[in-house]
Amino acid sequence: MPRLENGGWSCSCAARGRHRAQPGDTAAGLAAKVGGMLNSSGSSPSLTLVGTGGRSPSTATSTTSSTLNWSQHLVQRSVVLFVVGAFMALVLNLLQIQRNVTLFPDEVISTLFSSAWWVPPCCGTAAAVVGLLYPCIDSHLGEPHKFKREWASVMRCIAVFVGINHASAKLDFANNVQLSLTLAALSLGLWWTFDRSRSGLGLGITIAFVATLITQFLVYNGVYQYTSPDFLYIRSWLPCIFFSGGVTVGNIGRQLAMGIPEKPHND
Repeated sequence: MPRLENGGWSCSCAARGRHRAQPGDTAAGLAAKVGGMLNSSGSSPSLTLVGTGGRSPSTATSTTSSTLNWSQHLVQRSVVLFVVGAFMALVLNLLQIQRNVTLFPDEVISTLFSSAWWVPPCCGTAAAVVGLLYPCIDSHLGEPHKFKREWASVMRCIAVFVGINHASAKLDFANNVQLSLTLAALSLGLWWTFDRSRSGLGLGITIAFVATLITQFLVYNGVYQYTSPDFLYIRSWLPCIFFSGGVTVGNIGRQLAMGIPEKPHND
């Protein structure tokens, strides 16, 4: 009997011990689970950021650097186009003045190689706008310009444009209509040889129309004048010069846009 009593007492004590140990074990297990969850959440912050709609620091940094690179490239292209346009306007306008095709008042022809001071800045600004507009229109139309994409072709296009402008001042025809038709054929030949894109043709015609209207307005207000005008206040071949100049500057802008970093988009 003492043995049975001792055995029963030991069994009851062991059972009590197990019942008492169960709450402690349960609390320890919960604490371990909570700690594991905290550790897993701390070790994978990217998953938490994605789940809450946030961005990781590396993604934000890459987006910022892409935006800066795109902006710097745009500024560089604008500066190059402005310088090219201002220089070409200075040289070609000087040729027109020397041949007495365009006449400026004496008070404005006093600086900048005997040319009007405002012509190079205005033409440089127009060249920057046109040169940036051509690749932008190409990308929006979804038709990237791939015809003769090399600097050698661009330089030949510039040479042909200078030749067309030089012909407008040097060639002597019986009347302005014959000269205008000749320059129109040369301008279309320049577009066909170095461009052949619908966007280039459309933008060239638009540029010629807008620039002709602006020139008519300037001549009408006495800023300068043309000798022997036959198209209202200007010469009839002037739209051809504007058309070929737009195509030439557009090709320069397209070539400068090659290798441009893509503009970042915010998703």
